[in-house]
Amino acid sequence: MRPLFQVSLLFLSGLGVLHASLFTDLYLRYVKEGMRPFLIASGAILLLLATAETVSYWRRGRGDEVGEADEDHDGDGHGHSHTSVPRVAWLLLLPALSLLFYAPPALGAYTAAREPSRAVKERDHFDPLPATSPVPLTLTEFTSRVRQDREQGIKDRSVLLTGFVTPGSKGDGWYLTRLILSCCAADAQSVKVRIHGARALPADTWVSVTGTWHSGGTLGTASAPVALDARTVTKVDRPVNAYTDALPLPTTR
Repeated sequence: MRPLFQVSLLFLSGLGVLHASLFTDLYLRYVKEGMRPFLIASGAILLLLATAETVSYWRRGRGDEVGEADEDHDGDGHGHSHTSVPRVAWLLLLPALSLLFYAPPALGAYTAAREPSRAVKERDHFDPLPATSPVPLTLTEFTSRVRQDREQGIKDRSVLLTGFVTPGSKGDGWYLTRLILSCCAADAQSVKVRIHGARALPADTWVSVTGTWHSGGTLGTASAPVALDARTVTKVDRPVNAYTDALPLPTTR
């Protein structure tokens, strides 16, 4: 039983990792895009180990297992074999099977609603915004300009932001959100922009929002709210790599 369990676990784990990283984009729900080569290599190694274990098992022959069981019986005098796999060990197969048949959903509003927006890096200089209207910005760039740009370049400018909907606590409005990974889903951090003047769509809906900065406090300082007075809200497709704070998507719906 033990060799069969080991081979099954190695084979299914390897197949699941390759399915998620080589044949689909499911791996982007768990790790950054740059981790893909390492996942492919890991999946291939697991399959090679499963193959090697299978070959070794059949070379030894079933007679070896019988002999080992007899030795265990003679050694402890109770007729117990110590080569069997604990029942709880079979639970290790569930994560492997999930990669093949039921991949856990990507992180979204549930995660973002339970943590504050991450702090953006301090900047001393901001280039002038292009003359385009609305100006496409990432949520991080918008946040930086609202709270750090002493020249107030964002003032009265129409901007275009893209992210997913995160309801506010206790029904208090909603936020446009992005989740960003440093390495994997376990270290995900959110960046959020409060939206005013537009009805909230269902949580996790991806949208592009155009509008202007929602005034309050002193623009270019920490007292300025990271918020937008929305003029339009348009549904868009979820990007393949949703764990980045990329520039707005083109509207497709």
